[in-house]
Amino acid sequence: MWQCCFVGSIPKCRYWIIGGALAFGLTVLTMAFAIGHISGCHLNPAVSIGLWAGGRFPANKLLPYVIAQVLGGIVAGGILFIIASGKTGFSASTGFAANGYGAHSPGGYSLFSAWVTEVVMTLMFLLIILGATDKRAPQGLAPVAIGLALPLIHLISIPVTNTSVNPARSTGVAVFVGDWAIARLWLFWLAPILGALLGAAIYRYLGGKDLSSGRSV
Repeated sequence: MWQCCFVGSIPKCRYWIIGGALAFGLTVLTMAFAIGHISGCHLNPAVSIGLWAGGRFPANKLLPYVIAQVLGGIVAGGILFIIASGKTGFSASTGFAANGYGAHSPGGYSLFSAWVTEVVMTLMFLLIILGATDKRAPQGLAPVAIGLALPLIHLISIPVTNTSVNPARSTGVAVFVGDWAIARLWLFWLAPILGALLGAAIYRYLGGKDLSSGRSV
């Protein structure tokens, strides 16, 4: 997670959007192969909640996973802060890739635009995750599909919110930015979680049917 935030924190970097998008996707892709067989590679509270809602994750593991994800995000944010602080003129309030809207949106987008973007992007992410990990899908390729989905999501939404779709990622940098980032953090918890729940509901409806015959499976 912090690799992508670091790319996005470099002022006037002409490739920061592409670099940030690729860093997120490649990080998740490689980590899915590395720790997917250990923990399922749960790096995102919204995804874990969506998988629970989709019937793929037990409720009794949800809270410990979310706590671990948030703590991991804060530790990653701390590492990023130490690295970024070594650059002359660095300011966490303007150069730490925190999520925001209005004056703190890279493109100046409104609260409503940010809300819609985060809900829809997380919804689509959950559809991809649930579809790619379905037992009927090609086996062994889920990390690739998920890892490719994230750069696409980031290319779309970095200009709007700096891209959250992950409350742990948002929290991990917001605690170091403070002030406006903390004040806006609620959005980057509620919108991704709502999107994840909607994505899970849609996939349970679509994925529970054989679409070629209309029969339930």
